[in-house]
Amino acid sequence: MIYNFLLVIYFVGCIAGLWFVFRKAQTAGVAGVKPWMALVPFYNIVVWIKICGKKWPWYIYFLIPAINVFTFLLMVVETAKVFKRNSFWEQTFAVIFPWLYLPWLGLNPKYEYTNPDELEPYKVGKVRDWLDAIVFALVAAVIIRGNIFEFYKIPSSSMEKSLLVGDYLMVSKITYGPRMAMTPLSFPLVHNVMPFSGGQTESYLKWIKLPYHRYPGLRKVKRYDAVVFNYPDGDTMCTAWQSNRSYHDLVREEGYDAINNAKYLPVNGRMVRNHIRVRPVDKRENFIKRCIGLPGEKLEIRDQAVYIDGQLIEKPVESQVTYAVCFSSAKTDPHKILREVGVSDEDYYNALNSDTPMLIMPLSTPMVETLHARKEIKSVERLLLPSGDSSMTLFPHAAGYNWTVDEFGPILIPKAGTTVKLTVDNLPLYRRIIEVFENHKLDVRGNQILIDGQPADSYTFKMDYYWMMGDNRHNSADSRYWGFVPEDHIVGVASFIMFSRNADTGKIRWNRLFKKVK
Repeated sequence: MIYNFLLVIYFVGCIAGLWFVFRKAQTAGVAGVKPWMALVPFYNIVVWIKICGKKWPWYIYFLIPAINVFTFLLMVVETAKVFKRNSFWEQTFAVIFPWLYLPWLGLNPKYEYTNPDELEPYKVGKVRDWLDAIVFALVAAVIIRGNIFEFYKIPSSSMEKSLLVGDYLMVSKITYGPRMAMTPLSFPLVHNVMPFSGGQTESYLKWIKLPYHRYPGLRKVKRYDAVVFNYPDGDTMCTAWQSNRSYHDLVREEGYDAINNAKYLPVNGRMVRNHIRVRPVDKRENFIKRCIGLPGEKLEIRDQAVYIDGQLIEKPVESQVTYAVCFSSAKTDPHKILREVGVSDEDYYNALNSDTPMLIMPLSTPMVETLHARKEIKSVERLLLPSGDSSMTLFPHAAGYNWTVDEFGPILIPKAGTTVKLTVDNLPLYRRIIEVFENHKLDVRGNQILIDGQPADSYTFKMDYYWMMGDNRHNSADSRYWGFVPEDHIVGVASFIMFSRNADTGKIRWNRLFKKVK
């Protein structure tokens, strides 16, 4: 509710401000300008451009997404100029708070409109020029990054071969609707830690915490969307490991005291200073996976194949699972062949740790077909990952759920408004939702479940949840490891690959530039 109220205040303030600005322009003798024109969508832009003395390209700028944000803020500054308001601090205030500045400018009797052709040149020094550019660009970038799109780099191979390490993506926030900042007091253009702090200094303050709200988007999340979201298991984290290892996994493996009381933790052979941080939703690490299961669906994985409501669904064309590739000769150089096929150097290893020419690696169906056709390859065999006790590693991290990444479920994906029966046996599936994502106090006394102190044998979900999986099915920390993704964690959808550089060779992948993400 508060977000809708603020949005109404913003637009009403700007429109009211234009009404009073247009009235002053009319009083100054500008032909054809009437105050009521501020109320007419699109036409008010035409009149605004006219009284600020701008030419026809400005009409085009207002039609281009993202560019129109810059154009709107520039027009606010240009409006200040035709009222001879040229101070740096005043124009900065105008850019940050146009909904306050425009009404104040239009109502203040001290300030009169001047035709742009009659304005005397106002010169500023180089320092002022730079300050103007920095403030303006910063405000516009914050608005665009928070509401329209953001750039994101693929850091790991969990989405290969659909998305590759070194791909730089444009993530659309308009598609699902802009999510408003829940932690608004934050250093501009920085996600959760300050640069050059080694991941130890937070870039935000928790003094103000706002509720989750998302404005209407173009559509809902669809199956197979490449979705960027905040890491659901990242509500608590170790600064020593960041998101490379889940805090909750570390506690399960090492014990609460060993992790929470340790000033240093061993990370990749060295001791790293450690702090425990509790992060708000919008400041948790960004992950990217493919949406496989939608709210209200029942998901099951059998023999690496995914079934939704009992029906087999298609797997993404470039999705990968693990294969054993046996070469015809020990003299064959596997590096050259595998690079030609598209296998990254980091992806394969010698399973027998000997000279036997057999390597283990993730492959997509097209890659398997290509390798089968090569005379240097003796065989390509699909592997199932071993089972064993997975109660400590896979969701829901409880006894009795000895699922594997290839044999998982069945599991119901929660949907807002639906109710499930609660028992001590199935509680592990929903406990994190109840306690962490939907903020209830939960206790178990024998066979009795208490929610907020009251006995409960059922629970009704407040939010929609999603099941996310990486395309590199055997090298992806995804929902099989940490469970459901709540709707308030969704950031946006990956739309285009804007740039791509091969992590092994350093070369630009020209064939991937401006490619639509599928």
